[in-house]
Amino acid sequence: MSDLQWFVLYTTSRAEKKVAQRLRENGLEVFLPMVEELRQWSDRKKKVQKALFNGYLFVKTAKANLWEALQVPGAVKFVHFAGEHATVREEEINTIKRILETGVAVETDGSDIEEGQQVRILGGPLEGMQGECVNKGNKDYFIIRIPGINQNMMVNIPRKFLEVIS
Repeated sequence: MSDLQWFVLYTTSRAEKKVAQRLRENGLEVFLPMVEELRQWSDRKKKVQKALFNGYLFVKTAKANLWEALQVPGAVKFVHFAGEHATVREEEINTIKRILETGVAVETDGSDIEEGQQVRILGGPLEGMQGECVNKGNKDYFIIRIPGINQNMMVNIPRKFLEVIS
């Protein structure tokens, strides 16, 4: 089954959970990274689960079966780059899972960020991960690039836990 790859599916707004559920019911392996967000209404606060990458989820399937996944209500299209279907490597999926499992606060950013210093995390739940350090406002962020969807995951890591690597 080596012809299975992670493809990037774009969904209608706020339909990620429903689409993921329908695809699972069809027997497909789906990864929908979720984060918890505290929402403030005028009368109350509530924690809500939302998709980490707005409008995106990952589907592990064979290229020949992409059409089938698009038949699910809420599925819009598979993401393309330079005429090819965008795919995400298993390592990148595992990186996203590992970051989310730690519960650290994560932001996503689709803008191009200037190349920063390459760093390794020295301590804490993400110890050993390598990426890039950028300064945004007063905080240092550790960036993991997910090239398959042109997104960056930014995790705020104290500078003392970052070691510059050459």
